Amino acid sequence: QVQLVESGGGLVQAGGSLRLSCAASGRTLRSHDMGWFRQAPGKEREFVAAISWSGGSTYYGDSVKGRFTISGDNAKIRVYLQMNSLKPEDTAVYYCAADSRPYSGSYYSPSKYDFWGQGTQVTVSS
Repeated sequence: QVQLVESGGGLVQAGGSLRLSCAASGRTLRSHDMGWFRQAPGKEREFVAAISWSGGSTYYGDSVKGRFTISGDNAKIRVYLQMNSLKPEDTAVYYCAADSRPYSGSYYSPSKYDFWGQGTQVTVSS
């Protein structure tokens, strides 16, 4: 069982930046593919970014390409989502997700991931 804890959310003005962090409680994230999703009120959960367990491959949703960057630390303890040039439409609860079966399923689909964090709120004001 993997327990994921997100942090780093908050309120920021449009054009600003935030860095989200995701840590696994009591263990490393070695051999896990990792993803970030977001969900705004009244909308479906949306893919934001993902990174393969080796760190060699990254994937981004069209709406965040060129603005967001996913990365992991060398110790495979935390995964980060650097968010730049934030827009009001980025406002959502952001969820970290882990898949213990690397290379299985589509990185873009929530169904690939078997562990989820509780989410952290990101609010971008105009």
